[in-house]
Amino acid sequence: MEDSIFTKIIKGEIPCSKIYEDEKTLAFLDIHPLTPGHSLVIPKQQVSHFDQLDEEDYNAVFETVKKVATKLKQVTGCERVCLRVEGFDVPHTHIHVYPCNSPTDFYGRTDRLQVEPDYEALNNMANKLAF
Repeated sequence: MEDSIFTKIIKGEIPCSKIYEDEKTLAFLDIHPLTPGHSLVIPKQQVSHFDQLDEEDYNAVFETVKKVATKLKQVTGCERVCLRVEGFDVPHTHIHVYPCNSPTDFYGRTDRLQVEPDYEALNNMANKLAF
């Protein structure tokens, strides 16, 4: 299987705005955020579908999701943290974790993909969220 873009990020071949890492997972900011702080949590093992992760990696991913969600609430003051699991763009399990204050933060935001990433804003947010 060819390395996904996320595997290349894990290997350090592609940079990211990392906010958390342990032996099984990595969390970093999405370059096209729905809201400021929008993060991705991935397992270090490249598996396309989250339900195909072994029990240990599955649990590690969701433990990291909880840590990131807690940190997002502290830093952004958001009302809720929303999750989305999809995997259409990258065949590597990833959980979108982002601050939400209303349903409009969650639904129908495809316009974000048309905008060039703001790397300075991403790095500033990564510094605030880093563990």
